[in-house]
Amino acid sequence: MDIVIRSYEDKDISKIQQLNKEEGWTNLVENHSATKEAWQNSNVAYVVELEGQGVIGYVRGLTDTRVTLFICEMLIDQKFRGLGLGKELLHYIHSVYPDTRLELLANQSSRSFYEGLNFRPFYGFRKLKEE
Repeated sequence: MDIVIRSYEDKDISKIQQLNKEEGWTNLVENHSATKEAWQNSNVAYVVELEGQGVIGYVRGLTDTRVTLFICEMLIDQKFRGLGLGKELLHYIHSVYPDTRLELLANQSSRSFYEGLNFRPFYGFRKLKEE
């Protein structure tokens, strides 16, 4: 399987939104302008391309480059899960920012994936702008 991990380009947003829609991440799809702007302003923004398939996954995050790299979203197309692409994507971004700790929020369905990569749970908080 010939995959390429490369920096996000504006042309990728439609495929990213298609993946978001298929995953049921409707907030990102419904707020398209904000999602696109978030991608443009993120200093961690990479896509996974498969030859002949185009973009099949992505990671978006923020980092100070020295201490913390926070992953905002990471998604691999359901058809390509279980092939090690998510793991490879995480290793790639950590190799770009090797001095950082990786932090992220996970849901129940992705928890075992991250635990299998030796991530440990920690306690956190979230507040939406409407709250």
